[in-house]
Amino acid sequence: MDRADPVDPVRLTATGDAALQNRDYAATVAAFEQVVPLRPDDVRVLLNLGGALKELGRFEEALGFLRRAVSLDPARHAAWSNIGTVCLELQRYDDAIAAFSNALRLKPDHGPALSGLGVTLRRRGLPIEALGLLDLAIAASPDDADLRTARSFAYLAAGDYRKGFAEYEWRLHTRIFSDGLPKGPSWKGEPLAGRTLLLHGEGGLGDILQFCRFIPLLHALDCRLVMQVPQPLVRLMSRIFGIPVLADAAALPPYDLFCSLMSLPYVLGMTIDTVPCAGGYLVADPDIVARWQTVLDRDAADRHPGPGSHRPPLKVGLVWSGGRRPWHLENLLMDSRRSTSLSALAPLARCADDAVFYSLQLGEAAAEITDPAGALPIIDHTALIRDFDDTAGLVSLLDLVIAVDTSTAHLAAALGRPVWLLSRYDQCWRWLPGRTDTPWYRSMRIHTQPAPFDWGSPIAKVTADLLDWSIDPLPRRGREAS
Repeated sequence: MDRADPVDPVRLTATGDAALQNRDYAATVAAFEQVVPLRPDDVRVLLNLGGALKELGRFEEALGFLRRAVSLDPARHAAWSNIGTVCLELQRYDDAIAAFSNALRLKPDHGPALSGLGVTLRRRGLPIEALGLLDLAIAASPDDADLRTARSFAYLAAGDYRKGFAEYEWRLHTRIFSDGLPKGPSWKGEPLAGRTLLLHGEGGLGDILQFCRFIPLLHALDCRLVMQVPQPLVRLMSRIFGIPVLADAAALPPYDLFCSLMSLPYVLGMTIDTVPCAGGYLVADPDIVARWQTVLDRDAADRHPGPGSHRPPLKVGLVWSGGRRPWHLENLLMDSRRSTSLSALAPLARCADDAVFYSLQLGEAAAEITDPAGALPIIDHTALIRDFDDTAGLVSLLDLVIAVDTSTAHLAAALGRPVWLLSRYDQCWRWLPGRTDTPWYRSMRIHTQPAPFDWGSPIAKVTADLLDWSIDPLPRRGREAS
């Protein structure tokens, strides 16, 4: 009996097609990578291989195959749209706009190209222009939860919080969000007297820290509150709000309704002019603060003042990388854009005579402190940090926190401490385009990349600002930041 040819292009193409149908993108790539050398001009194979590589986050490889496909058949509008998506993720925004525009010239009502171009414009800081394109895409698919969520980000980035948070409720119908929701009915704003409301800590740790500010407003509704958050936040949240806070969903007591923390602005009718508690709403535990004070006093005793120094140095906390979730491609891509490296912060060493730097960095990136190539002197006591309550105690004793867009930046600003945020070019919707301030935190100043991958510019700015601050200091710990 004849054996099947292991490199039979017909068989391999069928295998790749079946894998693609099942969304097994790794198997799709494995099959079509063998077909391409045998059929290098097969446009469909090139497109399927490029599309599967895109889904795996292998964007440079995907772009090569997709560009090859459109060079053979330029009339493929879907291929141009895929090229736009890949260029968007690579932060090649001009190329993304050109590719999406090509797709729309071929098919003006192509939904993925309309939405892709809208998302590209929002990431470039043009939310109003983005809304027009997203409106067109949604007109054809009004119940598409991903499209509606994308439009919510454009509304929010434009500062229209009433429409934005209403539209943001569509996220709860997307696969990513719906899989993690509690069981039972959600609270839509109906009376709560005598009932138990579960507050669900949705999103990342920074989201929870930002949106827990609304909890005191719920105490006036004559209801019982219980809260579910990840373990690192349990001690801080239970102490601040005086309600049962648990990490384990199986341990939750019975409840009548639930509400995700990020739905509270919508349910409570918040606008950009009514953001509560911008001056801060968290307070560090005095006992933890006292323990940290002992540690910092010991540091001061070991330190020699710089030449000409007549005042204690500024105590500056640093965070240069976000928390990575490698199993979640979208989060991984966002984290690669928001994070930098400790070596990128080396220009801050110019301030070393008048500032002492403390690491607030946890996770894998903390290992960069031991890199002998690092040019920035930094003190690392993070081994003493068990959770956010410990971090809050340390941060409360610092004069300033310089951080990328992470949970620690939210924690510091919620404590009312001065924060200089290093924000990526395609900044999060919560930081309004073209502004260095934010309605969410009075003590935060935002330094945004002027171009993708350019951390040098914002770091140079915070270095210059820190030098100015050390010469003519702003109010330090214990007083409101200007």
